[in-house]
Amino acid sequence: MFYVYFLRSRIKPDQCYIGYTTDLKKRLKRHNNKEVLSTKPYAPWEIIFYEAYKSKKDAKRREKYLKTTKGRKGLKLMLRDSLL
Repeated sequence: MFYVYFLRSRIKPDQCYIGYTTDLKKRLKRHNNKEVLSTKPYAPWEIIFYEAYKSKKDAKRREKYLKTTKGRKGLKLMLRDSLL
């Protein structure tokens, strides 16, 4: 399975990150251990949302869309209660 995920920083809640992986638990651990350069300054992170896909291609397409302005706005609108 391939997972597309949405993280939010616990120390700076306005910082979010979208990514994809095949091992969600391991990937979150890497983010929280500050092993990922782009998320290191804002660790620790919490998972707000994730989706599972059978196809790597589908997961990458979804990740790419969610990183667009329209995708982020839609995701934040959908998760507005979780992002309070």
